[in-house]
Amino acid sequence: MEEEEEEEQVATEPPKIHRLDESVVNRIAAGEVIQRPVSAVKELVENSLDAHSSSINVVVKDGGLKLIQVSDDGHGIRYEDLPILCQRHTTSKLSSFEDLQSIKSMGFRGEALASMTYVAHVTVTTITKGQLHGYRVSYKDGVMENEPKACAAVKGTQIMIENLFYNMSARRKNLQNSADDYSKIVDLLSRFAIHHTSVSFSCRKHGAGRADVSSVATISRIDAIRSVYGVSVARSLMKVEEALDNDPSSSVFQMDGFISNSEYVAKKITMVLFINDRLVDCTALKRALEIVYAATLPKAAKPFIYMSIVLPPEHVDVNVHPTKREVSLLNQEVIIEKIQSVVESRLRSSNETQIFQEQTVEPPSSSQMISSKDSNRNPTPSGSKSQKVPVNKMVRTDSSDPAGRLHIYLHAESRGHLEKNTSLTAVRSSVRQRRNPKETADLSSIQELIADIDSNCHSGMLDIVRHCTYIGMADDVFALLQHDTHLYLANIVSLSKELMYQQVLRRFAHFNAIQLSNPAPLKELIVLALKEGDTDPESTENDELNEKIAEMNSELLKQKADLLEEYFSIHIDKDGNLSRLPVILDQYTPDMDHVPEFVLCLGNDVDWEEEKKCFQVISAALGNFYAMHPPMLPNPSGDGLQFYQKRKLFRNNEGSLSCNTGADDMMTEDEIEHELVAEAETAWAQREWSIQHVLFPSMRLFFKPPNSMATNGTFVRVASLEKLYRIFERC
Repeated sequence: MEEEEEEEQVATEPPKIHRLDESVVNRIAAGEVIQRPVSAVKELVENSLDAHSSSINVVVKDGGLKLIQVSDDGHGIRYEDLPILCQRHTTSKLSSFEDLQSIKSMGFRGEALASMTYVAHVTVTTITKGQLHGYRVSYKDGVMENEPKACAAVKGTQIMIENLFYNMSARRKNLQNSADDYSKIVDLLSRFAIHHTSVSFSCRKHGAGRADVSSVATISRIDAIRSVYGVSVARSLMKVEEALDNDPSSSVFQMDGFISNSEYVAKKITMVLFINDRLVDCTALKRALEIVYAATLPKAAKPFIYMSIVLPPEHVDVNVHPTKREVSLLNQEVIIEKIQSVVESRLRSSNETQIFQEQTVEPPSSSQMISSKDSNRNPTPSGSKSQKVPVNKMVRTDSSDPAGRLHIYLHAESRGHLEKNTSLTAVRSSVRQRRNPKETADLSSIQELIADIDSNCHSGMLDIVRHCTYIGMADDVFALLQHDTHLYLANIVSLSKELMYQQVLRRFAHFNAIQLSNPAPLKELIVLALKEGDTDPESTENDELNEKIAEMNSELLKQKADLLEEYFSIHIDKDGNLSRLPVILDQYTPDMDHVPEFVLCLGNDVDWEEEKKCFQVISAALGNFYAMHPPMLPNPSGDGLQFYQKRKLFRNNEGSLSCNTGADDMMTEDEIEHELVAEAETAWAQREWSIQHVLFPSMRLFFKPPNSMATNGTFVRVASLEKLYRIFERC
């Protein structure tokens, strides 16, 4: 009985409180900050933005569990700061709590990198301005594993996160769906890309030749949205804004953004919200705007909303969530109510009237017009039965009839026409007769890459490519295509890049060669490419570093000259000069302005140790080089002609010389750079000719569109004959 009483007393005693081990504390904290791979990417990208980067590149493997690599061209990390870089609560963003009241940077706690070192293997490579070489160092549990090692590096910082959650088995098992995590990372980078328009972003899977997010710096927000989310989204957006309210008794804020109109259709809402340049979620605002759309446009699907709100820093509490995903606003209800009112007003005004744009075109000449009677006289081909086609499926465009193409109906000024020595029939015959070699080099890696292309082919897009009709160029990048009863916009740059990549693999080790008239020194080409990548090309501060990088890369390419010559017909002589390039498509020569970028890619991006990755990256680099990019010279037609105006000197009343290029002056003939205009016209005409007579015939024969092209904006359906028929049937 006494023993039972003693056991009962022990059981009722409160448990002893003890201090957790520091490693356990740090790992618990790390699990709150780095919840999944996308959390790590967000922290690293925000650090890159705080470093004033102009280019941020993200590489992900297995959804981020095996590798996350974030590279930027920011100001880098000082050598003296590397020992404490990954310790908890070390930061350059603030020094006292009062600084938090006016914080403008995205990071401030000093927990992100430290948290990553407790749940992953972290390697940092960085170089600061003025240094001749960079430093690489690895971290574990917040401390350096070894002393920083000197290494070759490009401007900025590269952080590699490997084996994320290697010591948290339960969380790692829950994150095995790598496709889901990678899509979250792509979505995150897409959101950053449309807000920070002065920064170039890219995101791709490790080993992939193409990026899933690829944006370039631009001054136009709508252009950024178009490049990231596609043409169909961008054309359905309306601008909204709320001016700064100076009334001290009310909330002081400024808002601008884009919202979708009634034509936008989606299954779920897409809301991109930035408050003081910080990507955040605001459930209350999101719900309020959904209510506005449901009440104003009852038949509309979920909206697309991009919104940027600027408030005084002291009105925003950023320290309310471990991952900085949420913020607290002063007078939040008032702000939401005002934004709700602005959006509702904009939607109602856009829904009252619908405007149909009318385009005036010149009528075709009589020789190009075919009356319905004449067309009915044409006998049907032997062996085929004439079938009555429903009126709503009648299509007037024929791939063999030039009258169905766009340029026939447009009268352009005959400033200078491109003369072709080769007849159209001969070119088409040459393209059709040229087939891929039946045998390639006996390398399993090439066979695997080709098998990936075949297995990843989208059958619906393949049918469009095989049977489409080229109509004409809609702008510098998109071409109009007709397939069946549908009209499509097709991204020529993306299509040609993928076609060239596939052709390189299928013609592997069986290339003809283009001989350069003047061999180009590799070192000079690489220096030129590095100079073009600098934010200030006129600066000479990085010349010494660029020379060193160019020397290393040119030596590397000279060592790999035999491989490049044997498999890709890229000839580099013993002096380091590039003299031959492969022929990817007959009758087509690439734009040599992109040679420096191509050579730099060979030197920097190729993994020469692993065969499959090596061949894949070289093929992708060739595909990008041979892609039909818009010429460097602006298109001289339309508004582009202003780039070719000369600056004219005249004397003012005081007798001094002044410059005038104003539009109010009388334009004279000698104010246009005629030689430069002629060169630009030739380049643009050559490109359009190649697109119509080389690219599309080759695509019909060889191209296998990947599944990604069905969703990434490469093909966009802009009209459907059945829908148009139903619309006009009501009239």
